[in-house]
Amino acid sequence: MQTTFLQFCNIVQAIRETRGNNAKINLFAEYLAALKSDSDLNLAAQFMGEGAFSELSGKRASVGSRTSGLTAAEFCEIDYDLVFKPCRTATGSSSETIERLMENIPSAIEKRAPANLTLTDVSQIAEDLYNASGRDNKKALLWHAWEKMKPTEIKYFIRILGQGSLRIGFETRSVLASIAKAFGQDREEVRYAHMITGSLGKTAILARENRLDEARFKLFHPLSFMLASPIESRSVEDIAKYVAEEKFDGMRAQLHTDGKQVKIFSRDLNDITQSFPDIVNFFTERELPPAVFDGEICVYKDNTILPFQLLQKRMGIKKPGKKILNQYPVLFIAYDLLYTENRPIFDMKLTERRNLLEQITGQFNIPIASQNSLNSTDDVETLYNRALEHGNEGLMLKLKESVYEYGQRRKSWLKVKKPGGSFDTIMMYAHAGSGKRGGTYSDFTLGVSVKDDERYEEEFIPIGKAYGGYSDDELKKMNQKIKALTVERYGPTLGLIPSLVIEIEFDEIQVNKRTKAGYTLRFPRFRAIRWDLGPNDVNTLKDVEEYFNKSIEKERLPQNQNPSFSFG
Repeated sequence: MQTTFLQFCNIVQAIRETRGNNAKINLFAEYLAALKSDSDLNLAAQFMGEGAFSELSGKRASVGSRTSGLTAAEFCEIDYDLVFKPCRTATGSSSETIERLMENIPSAIEKRAPANLTLTDVSQIAEDLYNASGRDNKKALLWHAWEKMKPTEIKYFIRILGQGSLRIGFETRSVLASIAKAFGQDREEVRYAHMITGSLGKTAILARENRLDEARFKLFHPLSFMLASPIESRSVEDIAKYVAEEKFDGMRAQLHTDGKQVKIFSRDLNDITQSFPDIVNFFTERELPPAVFDGEICVYKDNTILPFQLLQKRMGIKKPGKKILNQYPVLFIAYDLLYTENRPIFDMKLTERRNLLEQITGQFNIPIASQNSLNSTDDVETLYNRALEHGNEGLMLKLKESVYEYGQRRKSWLKVKKPGGSFDTIMMYAHAGSGKRGGTYSDFTLGVSVKDDERYEEEFIPIGKAYGGYSDDELKKMNQKIKALTVERYGPTLGLIPSLVIEIEFDEIQVNKRTKAGYTLRFPRFRAIRWDLGPNDVNTLKDVEEYFNKSIEKERLPQNQNPSFSFG
């Protein structure tokens, strides 16, 4: 008998409500071990860690929050603008809002007759959505699917369609740990098989059948990226064991090539090849032997790396026209090599991989990141300041003896960077945490002032969410204050009287036309809780706009002066 989607959703919900990562891993491991069929095992692992489709498929359901929101409003017989949107603003989550509406609105309850859909049934619905064109057809498919689901199923169905995190404090690394525990396998062997196959479902089946050693690397399938830790969180005993590279102001990417065939993958393993035909042409003209490069895509013009914000104008455009290509020309700058001479080389030391990388880039005249040796912290400071002059984000320190630790965030790669800036913001909404933070409000929507801005009727509008940078004592004190400031409650979210001021720091500001502010902050986090300030002290949207414009216009040092990369 096939397992049901409701059973899967109940496990997901239980994991969300469980404290401690080991306890979460045990829950999912028990669930996986009990599954009977390969199909159920494949889909359960995939749904938990990848979404409705395997990352290797390249498929997306293309169901946006507006489509699901409009469908929910019609299903529940409520007004989208007057009822649904305020509810979504209060919860901070479209899927959470729809779940609550389905639980409480009589007309929505009457329309639904849960049918114990299987994982296979849900996979087929996602496939139908992928094949459907136009919002009306997608809305009809959602409507018919929801008629057969319970509220919890609807919430997690929407989330798996998003092909991202289920937002339960349980990411890919924990899914892999569950697979290892469920079938008595070594975690590192499971992680390696996943990196090679690129599929959680396939990895789970290989683990159950004790065939992990059969995992084989395939060119043009994305590999998990090695990650870096902030240098502040890791002690460095001997700086001379590291080399330094500038941390480029661009987008991390992985490039696979073999002769005239080239594919480019983003950090979240999406195929972005069509967005960068100029990079594809650059590599196809050179007809390289089979190789996989790790590197960065940057806007490069007049011998200068230009701001990441300009690269955003290229991102998401599947077939950029000549005007865009001319305005924002890009380069792929390689800084690591993962596959060459028909074999993966993850287990080679960085110095060995670098030698092979230099041979290939030199032979084919490919941009390669400059590396600098380090003897003292003074060297780090000098190189860091030079990186800022180039307009780059900072430095990457890389351990010479390190292997390529795919999907890991350890001590081998360290980021040296400082916050791009900070703003004083107002806390608008508090969202209940999960896992070890269950029972407290630990995620916060923060806003800037628009009360003197003729474009808006509100006093404050959201500019970002933050959920870290405070101590346990500060969190406890904030929660006590939040209780007194609560004016509305919707599910796990509280609407607050504007009173609590948070100074947040961020890496940079990005244009985001989908938000009311038109901007979002990249990696916002708490810098300080300003108990001494009030709503009148909060930064304005015009401050955000001014900061953004200055960051774009800031002069950058050309690459002919102490270059951060070179050709070959």
